[in-house]
Amino acid sequence: MGQKVNPIGFRIGITEDWRSRWYAPKASYGEFLVEDYRIRAYIDQRLNRQPPYAAVAKIEIERTRDAVKVILHTARPGLVIGPKGAEVDKLKEHLESLIDRKITVNIMEIKNPDLDAQLVAEGVAEQLKKRASFRRTIKQHLETTMGAGALGIKIRCKGRLGGREMSSSETQHLGSLPVQTLQAHVEYGFAKCRASYGVIGVKAWIYLGRYGEEITPIAGDGDGHGRRRSGPRGKL
Repeated sequence: MGQKVNPIGFRIGITEDWRSRWYAPKASYGEFLVEDYRIRAYIDQRLNRQPPYAAVAKIEIERTRDAVKVILHTARPGLVIGPKGAEVDKLKEHLESLIDRKITVNIMEIKNPDLDAQLVAEGVAEQLKKRASFRRTIKQHLETTMGAGALGIKIRCKGRLGGREMSSSETQHLGSLPVQTLQAHVEYGFAKCRASYGVIGVKAWIYLGRYGEEITPIAGDGDGHGRRRSGPRGKL
């Protein structure tokens, strides 16, 4: 029997940082945990599942004694902020009323969405929802991500692919993907495609190189293809 381990949880505390960073006594831990879940669920529903579709890939939460800091990693910061910051102010007000605490919202831009596994998985799921061919869709995203500078990528879809009567899975990959190497920076993303004939799960793994030696995409050379160079860079 296979033992499946979440690639993010596998690395947290070793090479990846926690997505929620705070400490609480035993009496308050459950309350804070539920608050974190509500914040994440509300942001995902408001910004990713309905217009403006702001492509929020990761939500980080930090707490002090009486304040909460929410960090949003998004490929479309302008849609989250809104004209003169109107949208982010509304989001802040709704979050404060949701958990009854003072909240600060910070926006971090994702420079290259093609190298973010969560956004790649969301993109595949969105195209499957529009009844696109699943094999062609997966292949397009594999080639786009490799062209953006990734060292390896794997995408797996499972469910009633193409509206079939029985569930099946499709997996395609390009390049190398050392998922068992803790020093390898492997991005992982999961998305659900809620089609009319059922739910299809989409998983994506993207290998960016070892920590501190990740591949940095640079400008194209005029023929539509970017070149790559090795060097340290921050996390996406």
